[in-house]
Amino acid sequence: EDGTVNSKLLIYRKKTHTDQYLNFNSHHPLHQKLGVIRTLMDRCNTVVTEETDRQQEIEHIKQALSRCNYPDWTFRKVESQINRSRQKKDKNPKKKHDDKPKGRVTLPYIKGVTEPLERIFKKHNIATSVKPKTTLRSLLVHPKDKIEDPVKTDCVYKIPCMTCNKVYIGETGRTFGCRLEEHRKEVDNINMGRYTRARKKEAEKQENKSAVTDHVTRNNCVIDSDSANVIDREEKCIRWIKEAIWIRKSTPVMTRDEGGIDLVMFGTAFLTTDNSFTE
Repeated sequence: EDGTVNSKLLIYRKKTHTDQYLNFNSHHPLHQKLGVIRTLMDRCNTVVTEETDRQQEIEHIKQALSRCNYPDWTFRKVESQINRSRQKKDKNPKKKHDDKPKGRVTLPYIKGVTEPLERIFKKHNIATSVKPKTTLRSLLVHPKDKIEDPVKTDCVYKIPCMTCNKVYIGETGRTFGCRLEEHRKEVDNINMGRYTRARKKEAEKQENKSAVTDHVTRNNCVIDSDSANVIDREEKCIRWIKEAIWIRKSTPVMTRDEGGIDLVMFGTAFLTTDNSFTE
């Protein structure tokens, strides 16, 4: 009669809506899982107008996420974060964040490794974001034809020894096939003769162009060229880092040094020689 319209707003869901969200047991960072709760809670607090409806919506959210294996403590944690955020806004409504991050780093998510790295970067005022290390798309979708190892460029490669368990780790900006052929030719050009103690001592005094050749002459070994393969690909500077990492991971190696980059300066003490990571 007075011209006003009594209306209320609710969250609309289609009949086909399944209440399926990111499962808590999935391999994703914790802050992304908490972000699912926070997004649904923020939508509820922003859209729903009446308190009774708001409580019903919150209960619906909790039931739906509980079916996705979200424990009770995650809801309490998000509610605490929302309350702290409101208190900060009430105290300093116009305050701007002048402390901008020095930069941003995107990290592949590996549980138990990415989290401590994020904390280290945060101490130095560097923002971080994470991305999946392996996705279904990367495993199943291959729109381009596979490139064979011999024609690959900008790569880190491995050459195993047929006689012992040592491997050679190297890198090249040219094609892998060209670099492998250089290793093979240098080994073939060495006149081994009969392998004696005197011949071994003489070989230990000489240093050939390739550590592969040194390994063959000093240990009377045979290189398994057929099993040589590309193990990584990257552009120049990053390729040097990856070469050093692969040398660290692939012991024992016949490589003369630890690669073109000193890993200590990058704080990679979490790398171990058994191809795993530790905090």
